[in-house]
Amino acid sequence: MFYKSIAEDGRQARSGRIVTKNGAFDTPAFMPVGTAGTVKALTPKQLEEAGAQVILANTYHLFLRPGTEVIKKFASLHRFMAWDRPILTDSGGFQIFSLQANARVSENGVRFKSHLDGSLFTLRPEDVVDIQNVLDSDIQMVLDYFAPHPASRVQDEKALELTSLWAARAREHFLKTNRGNFQFGIIQGGLHGDLRERSLRELAAMDFDGYAIGGLSVGESQAEFQRVLEPLAPELPAAKPRYLMGSGTPQDILFAVESGMDMFDCVLPSRNARNGTLFTSRGKVRIKNEKYKSDPQPLDEDCRCYTCRNFSRAYLRHLFMSREMLASILHTIHNIHFYLDFMVKIRYAIQSHEFIEFKEDFLALYKGD
Repeated sequence: MFYKSIAEDGRQARSGRIVTKNGAFDTPAFMPVGTAGTVKALTPKQLEEAGAQVILANTYHLFLRPGTEVIKKFASLHRFMAWDRPILTDSGGFQIFSLQANARVSENGVRFKSHLDGSLFTLRPEDVVDIQNVLDSDIQMVLDYFAPHPASRVQDEKALELTSLWAARAREHFLKTNRGNFQFGIIQGGLHGDLRERSLRELAAMDFDGYAIGGLSVGESQAEFQRVLEPLAPELPAAKPRYLMGSGTPQDILFAVESGMDMFDCVLPSRNARNGTLFTSRGKVRIKNEKYKSDPQPLDEDCRCYTCRNFSRAYLRHLFMSREMLASILHTIHNIHFYLDFMVKIRYAIQSHEFIEFKEDFLALYKGD
């Protein structure tokens, strides 16, 4: 069985286990982002030591560099990057948004101008399936499209229709070429509840292995984010995984878990680490602040990661201000550990039927963003 429910608590919070051919991972799960086949500043061994059970990589970026011909020689992305646990690959749909000046969308697919060398290429829904089959990623996302925020209802409806059309083509092609992996559909519809429900119905009819909610955390307010997610998440098929794409503050994760979501990814822990912003049980620490210059305390006294067990805030600040490479390494070790340990605690709270209490206690200490 691909998804197995273990426990439920709170309003919709649930804990489960997802089994793939390259291993299993527990949910709710956070996937560190390894866009180009690496979580920046960490080795695969360090990821394992931090508790990572599954990571995310990106189809668009790996297609451009190193390219499918290189990865074919290694049989899979797992072997290429020496990671023997599950991998989820995003489709490249987000790059239509993030690289929109270089993307032209049509019913056929997306015409990209490479951000690396300016070369032109087209990715159709079927092409994205083929690339992911070469990567042999355990969970593969369909090519999707969402209108940049803020968008009109007409724009959001047009994006939904294109996403559904591409999803149907991707699903058909995936079922013909499947190598024992899984494929998720992506629900769109902007900030319009009825469009989100329509997208869900259309994708559910295609019987994907799991369902994602896309097009959030792209500029909308916290209130808009919650207004869309709260009623939608519980409507996703209960027997299949539910994935909230790209949302990653601790507060957002807690809200989404309570609403019924299972899987998360975000660049925040690794990107913020490189920029000197560190997550702790009592809120963020901006390590460049002068007050940490002589601070002998660990970054987070409640954390047992390698960084917190061995180094002071003063030393971490020294590394960061000196632009030492070790700063990014130690900061990323901590931030990734913080997120993964956060998910362990969430799972335990759900299984102990104490999720609401855990959420309230965590937020009472955490000083926010």
